[in-house]
Parts: sequence; C-alpha cells; structure tokens
Amino acid sequence: QVQLVESGGGSVQAGGSLRLSCATSGYDGQWYCMAWFRQPPGKERERVATIEGYGRTNYADSVKGRFTISRDNRKNTLYLQMNSLKPEDTAMYYCAGYYGAYCSGGAYWGKGTLVTISS
Repeated sequence: QVQLVESGGGSVQAGGSLRLSCATSGYDGQWYCMAWFRQPPGKERERVATIEGYGRTNYADSVKGRFTISRDNRKNTLYLQMNSLKPEDTAMYYCAGYYGAYCSGGAYWGKGTLVTISS
C-alpha cells in the first residue's frame, strides 16, 4: 500500500521558517516527479513546487525565492523548506507523487499538514 505522510507543519509568525517533510512508503520503484500542493482556507488547491527525478525543480511565482523543494531518494522523503513566510502562505500543505513519467496526471496523495502564519 502506497503511503505519503506529511509532517512539519505548525504555527509561526510572518518572516519565520518551516520545513515540511513527506515520508513515502510502499511505492514500487522511484518516484519520477513529486510535488507540494497547498489549499488555503476557502480556496482551491494549488501546486506550489515540483521536483523531477534528475533534480529539476519548478515553483509557483508566489513562492519563488522563498521555498525550496528537495528530495532524499535513499530515505524516500520529500522536503519543502519555507522561508520568509507570509500570512498568505497559511494553508493545508499536501505532498503528491505522480504515477507516471511526468509532473501531471494521476498521483498518490498525503493527508496534509497545516501551516498557519500569523502577522
């Protein structure tokens, strides 16, 4: 059974930092593309960052220069380092692992970790 479990969320003040982790298990093989998504209260889910198997990353404009996605394939863990946090970063954060060889299409999802940024 494939599982993705996020951790590291919490409440911090604006300007602070958090590091999210996503531990994966049960997947037969190596994830090619993994991603972090977030869903602010009352809004739709949006993709924050992706990382492909050979390390190429992509970020939403709203987080460029502040967030860094990384992965440790030996530990089967995905990370999201979040710096210079803003109140508008408040959201439930989810990790996802795409089934195929692209950063699109079907994916396995974690249940999320809540990030709350106070001003």
